[in-house]
Amino acid sequence: MRILLILLHLAAAGGAQTLEGVVDIHVHSGPDVVPRSIDALSAARLAESRGLRAIVLKNHYESTASLATLARKLTPRLEVFGGIALNRAVGGVNVAAVERMARVDGNFGRVVWMPTFDSENQVRANGEKRPFVSVSRNGRLLPEVIEVLDFIAAAKLVLATGHSTPAEVLMLVSEGRKRGIGKMVVTHGMLPPVSMTTAQLREAASMGAFCEFVGNAMIGTTRSVTFGEYAAAMRQVGLDHVILSSDLGQAGNPLHPDGLETIFAGLRGAGMSVDEIAIISKRNPARLLGLIQ
Repeated sequence: MRILLILLHLAAAGGAQTLEGVVDIHVHSGPDVVPRSIDALSAARLAESRGLRAIVLKNHYESTASLATLARKLTPRLEVFGGIALNRAVGGVNVAAVERMARVDGNFGRVVWMPTFDSENQVRANGEKRPFVSVSRNGRLLPEVIEVLDFIAAAKLVLATGHSTPAEVLMLVSEGRKRGIGKMVVTHGMLPPVSMTTAQLREAASMGAFCEFVGNAMIGTTRSVTFGEYAAAMRQVGLDHVILSSDLGQAGNPLHPDGLETIFAGLRGAGMSVDEIAIISKRNPARLLGLIQ
């Protein structure tokens, strides 16, 4: 009985790591044009059953605002949000596409990602010979990017920087702040092709952006860094400015809740505390989405 009471006390004090209250802002799912491990509605149901507070559905090629609205009908205890990535399939950096996404029934389209797989930076990094979507030229953001930033500010959406170069990320965050965008996140800033340094991430954070670190960099088929390396980098940026998301959903990788549990365990093994992990996986992403102040 005494051991049971001790365990209950530890859990109440935050000594037990759970998925209760986690907000995952980077959930890939089907239907998609690339293989996914789970469809969006099943992903939402699974997240709800495991105690997550909210998820953001991401698709590189079409808006997920409608999916979010439908998923919410099945998951009354889970907040589901969508967004739009400004790749070629939606006309690139296209304010009309963002406006329509934001007006979908329910108004759960929340995140606007600058170009990802069709970004100029991604296409050039891959050595591909195909059309791409630019966000800057000669060190200046393009007029259509400014137009989208103004709409994001007016509609109180979230700006995500996509697969831009480090210089473009910093321009986007700086201009976004100047134009009144209250919620900004640097999309997996340390991963290629973004490949920002911790100093650059700290600069983005100093201008009001959260810096995203993704779990699939540490586990699964796309593993490229150790838990210790990521833990050290997150501390260098400052945990108050960091968001940890899964970026899972790829075929062959763990499902999102399973992956998160593995990621949390790995980070604890690298010296992070339960409370520190809660800051980056619960509090900060909830702030980004406006669920708490």
